[in-house]
Amino acid sequence: MVSATRYLLILPLMAVIAYMAIVAVVYFSQRSMLYPGAGAAALPEPASWGETVHIRTPDGELLQALYTRGDSDRPCVLLFFGNGDRVDNYAFLAQALSARRIGLLAISYRGYPGSTGSPGEQGLLTDGIAAFDWLSAQAKSGIVVLGRSLGTGVAVNTAGQRPAAGVILVSPYLSVLSVAQTRYPLLPVELLLKDPFRSDLRISKVKQPKLFLHGRLDDSIPLSSGEALFRLAPEPKRMVIYDAAGHNDILNDRMVGEVIGFVEALKENRPRDAVTDGTGGDDQRSVTGSASNP
Repeated sequence: MVSATRYLLILPLMAVIAYMAIVAVVYFSQRSMLYPGAGAAALPEPASWGETVHIRTPDGELLQALYTRGDSDRPCVLLFFGNGDRVDNYAFLAQALSARRIGLLAISYRGYPGSTGSPGEQGLLTDGIAAFDWLSAQAKSGIVVLGRSLGTGVAVNTAGQRPAAGVILVSPYLSVLSVAQTRYPLLPVELLLKDPFRSDLRISKVKQPKLFLHGRLDDSIPLSSGEALFRLAPEPKRMVIYDAAGHNDILNDRMVGEVIGFVEALKENRPRDAVTDGTGGDDQRSVTGSASNP
């Protein structure tokens, strides 16, 4: 009887110790989980596309980037990729843009292959500003900021602080905090998270034309998170939802076509239809926004 009572007293204590151990593991490993693409490996030489350039940040880090020049009268795209990605994975986008004489700069964040330092939210936001400032000296016809997944937070911050011509957000989130809270509902995420990437608090400063692209089947960043950010965003804005796409397979020819169409519409100051019927099959999509959007 005594041993059973003692066991009942010890059991809650064991549960508390196990919970605290889980919390500790999550806290100390969170950046390795949030930045899985970070590492010391160098990018291959020669580059899979473009020319290799280096950008010095205000706090002394050196970022490696790939760059293709476009025509002087066309905007250039500045790409911020997802957390597990690499700049050399975007030859398909560079080639498609180059065919339309549009340039592309893709940076490897601090701590990612080819760049110095260690990743963290403030560091990545600093990288975004440094990349924009470097590119603004090269591209005289405007810069379109394109962020994908984690990079949408960098794109939102950059466009809120610099005069981008337009903003494209692929698989965006309301905040990393909100996504983490959904994924780990039993953990005190708000207290633990070092890098919340609060796009919800920054999007109001992004007054430029905005294109949101999201897959309805995205199981990494739920569509609901991207839609919530879209609702907070000021006009002009437009959202394309790919009904048959998830998080990774959204990077297809249709997405590239939307990107090119958006960039060229900015250059020519052409309005784009805000509501488009689905095309059926795997490419079916739905679009929301106001009729005045580019």
